[in-house]
Amino acid sequence: MREFTHVHTSPDTPGVGLLELSRPPTNALTRQLCRELADAAAEVDRRDDIAVVILFGGHEMFCAGDDTPELRTLDDDGLAAGVRVRDEALAAVAAIGKPTVAAVTGYALGAGLALALAADWRVAGDNVKVGATEMLAGLIPGAAELTRLTEVLGRARAKELVFSGRFIGAEEALELGLVDELVAPDGVYDAALAWAQRFVAAPAGALAAAKAIIDGRCGPQESLARYLEVSRAARRDSETEHSTG
Repeated sequence: MREFTHVHTSPDTPGVGLLELSRPPTNALTRQLCRELADAAAEVDRRDDIAVVILFGGHEMFCAGDDTPELRTLDDDGLAAGVRVRDEALAAVAAIGKPTVAAVTGYALGAGLALALAADWRVAGDNVKVGATEMLAGLIPGAAELTRLTEVLGRARAKELVFSGRFIGAEEALELGLVDELVAPDGVYDAALAWAQRFVAAPAGALAAAKAIIDGRCGPQESLARYLEVSRAARRDSETEHSTG
C-alpha cells in the first residue's frame, strides 16, 4: 500500500493512467516517496489497461525537490542510500515504456525538475517556477539531475543554472526547453490529458521500442532486434486484417 503516490484510471479516459504524487504541501522527495514512485512507475509500465501516463503533483505544486530537512539528518551512508533511491525512482519514471507527460503546476525545483524531465513531454502553467536550486542550500544536484539538465540545455547553460540556483519563470523555461507547452494554470491537467490521448490507440510495442531507442537505452544490436520485432508485429497485424477483411 503506497501512502504518497497513487495510480488512477477512469472509464471516462480509457487507456490513460494517472501517476500522482500526494505529499502536501510540496511533494518533497523523501526516501519513502521515492521508493513508492519507483513502484508506481513499474505498475503503470506493466499494466495492459494503461497506454499512456500523466505524471501529476496536484493542482498547486508539482514537486519542490528533495526533502532537505530529511537529508540533513542522514550520515554519509544514509545519504548515499537516499541518493540511490532517488536516482532509481527517476530512472524508473524515465524507463516507463509508454508515452509520459508531466503536468507541471506551481514549482518544479531541484530533483522535482529532474522528475519532470524524466517524462517525454512537459505541460506547465504559465505561472510556474522551475530551477536547479540546490546551490541555494549549499548543496549540489544529484548525478541523474545533472545529466538530464545537460542533455536538455548543454553544458554551459546547465552550469549557469546549477551555479546560480536561480528560479526560472515559465517563458524562459519554455525557451530553454525545460517545459514544452505553456497553458493557463487551471488548464494544465486538461492539456496534459489532451497530449496523452493522442497516443492511446498507437501500437504499444512500436511506441516502447521507439522510446527506448531515442532515449539511448538500446545498443546497436538491441535496436536492430527491436526494429525487427516491431516489423514482424506489423506484418502479423496486416495479415490478420487481410484475412478477416
